[in-house]
Amino acid sequence: MFRNQYDSDVTLWSPQGRLFQVEYAMEAVNQGTVTVGLKSEDFAVLVGLHRPYTEMGVLQPKILSIDSHVGISLSGLSSDARQLASYLRTECTAFRHSYDTTYPVSKLVKTLGNKMQANTQRYDRRPYGVGLLLAGYDEVGSHIWQIMPSANVFNCKAMAIGSRAQSARTYLDRFKATFPFCSKDELICHGIQSIHQSHFTTDEMRVSIGVVGKEHPFKILTNEEVESYQRFCLFAVNPDSSQDTEIDENQSNQSI
Repeated sequence: MFRNQYDSDVTLWSPQGRLFQVEYAMEAVNQGTVTVGLKSEDFAVLVGLHRPYTEMGVLQPKILSIDSHVGISLSGLSSDARQLASYLRTECTAFRHSYDTTYPVSKLVKTLGNKMQANTQRYDRRPYGVGLLLAGYDEVGSHIWQIMPSANVFNCKAMAIGSRAQSARTYLDRFKATFPFCSKDELICHGIQSIHQSHFTTDEMRVSIGVVGKEHPFKILTNEEVESYQRFCLFAVNPDSSQDTEIDENQSNQSI
């Protein structure tokens, strides 16, 4: 995408009716690493892929905790995500102080959408260059919400955003009918496997996992727990892979 005379600020429309600043923010989401959210009746899970260490000197957080019942994963500009996370934490704290209960997830998402929408209609600001997947659990049940820089919010059963997210969405669409009846461990495995579908490099796949559910406050799993899930879930996809490799090697040695 290139600069032109119609992208100097977010309130300037092109002759075709386009807001280039908003499109640039949406492109920032597509350039970020993929993140996946999916839910069952009792749990909501977020799985985010980190960039390799060769591209970044420090490991940026992919999943952020907001409150005991809400967390977010991000794709795009992490600085914008931290600002929005700080806003959400303030809103949750104020609501708990006023009403002595947790902030309803759907209302929290709409409040965030209104804040992000204000940045798309003021010339002295720019749209937030980050897309969010919000996982939560309240009296209504489990939630997965998608929030985009255009301030559009979508209530989802499962969703993937970021670079190469289409492969992950294809996997999620294939198994979406089973998600409502999945356990927490099964949801995590589906999340890892969907990201594995979009991870085409030979580098080690480093992910973060966040879980929230019924009688289960939002928790970001430790590195040891994540590695354990990765070994178990990827082995479950192809348990005979190591055996097949040995057979292929033996056959190749015999042919030589």
